[in-house]
Amino acid sequence: MKKSAIILLHTGYWVLYLLLISSFAMALSRHRQLMSGGLARLLFLSPISTHFIVPCIASFYIFYCILFPRFLHRKKIFALIFSGIAVSFVCGLLSIYLSSAFFRGSWNPAMSWSDKIAAITFISSLILLHGIIALVMRGFIVWFGDIKLKEELNRRNYETELALVKSQINPHFLFNTINNIDVLMTKDTEKASEYLNKLSDIMRFMLYETKAEKIPLSKELTYIEKYIDLQKIRSSNPDYVHYSVSGDVSAWTTEPMLFIPFIENAFKHTAAQKRQPSIKIRFLVEKNKINFECENYYREQLSEELHQGGLGNNLIERRLMLLYPGNHQLSFSKTDHIYSVNLIITAHDH
Repeated sequence: MKKSAIILLHTGYWVLYLLLISSFAMALSRHRQLMSGGLARLLFLSPISTHFIVPCIASFYIFYCILFPRFLHRKKIFALIFSGIAVSFVCGLLSIYLSSAFFRGSWNPAMSWSDKIAAITFISSLILLHGIIALVMRGFIVWFGDIKLKEELNRRNYETELALVKSQINPHFLFNTINNIDVLMTKDTEKASEYLNKLSDIMRFMLYETKAEKIPLSKELTYIEKYIDLQKIRSSNPDYVHYSVSGDVSAWTTEPMLFIPFIENAFKHTAAQKRQPSIKIRFLVEKNKINFECENYYREQLSEELHQGGLGNNLIERRLMLLYPGNHQLSFSKTDHIYSVNLIITAHDH
């Protein structure tokens, strides 16, 4: 949702609320007999801002800006209920205290305890109501934003699929791999057959496994390992790539082709295949997160091209936002001719 629409929504809510409170106060002022009770005197004879405006605005935005992202968005319902009641009660007490401290006669020491408790309960309940409305409003805005994001991604679905196909079946990669296997057949038939089988496995993965929404992480890593092996035969230095996987991958599933765009870009832009190593690819798999790092050495004249090719960083980031909202961290860095990508994916529930 656009920022201007959010501001208009908030403004409209408070304007309607002020009109409602003003109308209620004016109606009570015309019927003085209704103001005879201690509770009524406390609430409506002191300035209206101390009970019905300042604490309500304060609590509304505490719920909106703090409690929603910290508790409701993370589905911590019991913590939300406890915090919401506590905030409402504290704001209610502050409201009564401000009234008694700054406006003489609004808190009468002779007033019965039942009236005092009723006053605090009334104000706290009103504040809690504003807090609930704040949660609903923030939830609506987040939900609407998610829908707009999905609509935008759906509109670009055809473009995304084409980009994925280009990334998965790179003609240049296939052409070089087949040529290298053809040359290898005259030197080492057994090894050439092994690489041909790996290429066949990669093609099978591209055609069938990528149609699923989720696949075991082990399958994704197997594909990556075979892809790296086929890339290695293009160089006389087989040690220019360092690839490692640490941790237990059996408990994880992931979206297919999630990491390969970064690895493709590393091979595309690496500038020193004789350097040892020129590319480093690391997976650190823990119980609650996957830490993926990919580094490649590059020449200075290639630095402007590093954000091009493959799916493109912007499209990858959009995909991650849709698949792992609030559960991923993606960062890029360039230092000393080393281009680095770091992607951390955390589990939703463990």
